[in-house]
Amino acid sequence: MIKYKLICKECKKSFNSWFSSSKEFERLKKMKLLNCNFCDSLTVEKSLMAPNVINNIKENSKSKNYEIEKLRKVKKEIRKYQSFIKNNLEYVGEKFTFEARSIHYNSKKKTKGIYGKATMEQLKELKEEGIETQSIPWIEDKEN
Repeated sequence: MIKYKLICKECKKSFNSWFSSSKEFERLKKMKLLNCNFCDSLTVEKSLMAPNVINNIKENSKSKNYEIEKLRKVKKEIRKYQSFIKNNLEYVGEKFTFEARSIHYNSKKKTKGIYGKATMEQLKELKEEGIETQSIPWIEDKEN
């Protein structure tokens, strides 16, 4: 997991966000899945940030260990959510928006919940149609 300080080019506000890797940040940005927490703009960029370096000084050691343990707990919780989703929802991949509309507009269609992939633009369109969705961070099993 990696934490970046992000800044919105529209409203100039900054916020922190976690990613499973630097490649994941680039992939999400390319797919236009990164948006500002404040104004929902897609013009979000990484800002300069000092790296967290673990050193051998006792004072810093306790706080660094605390942060590492916090990170482990966050990853563990994300993995629990992922496990629940995989076990209880149907994966529809790239057909997420099509399937979401199909379920929403066809009241006779009975299906368990779904999860999959969609761009920010597609999610905005679903929201405008009154179709509720949720986004969660996803940690690939092969990473970290």
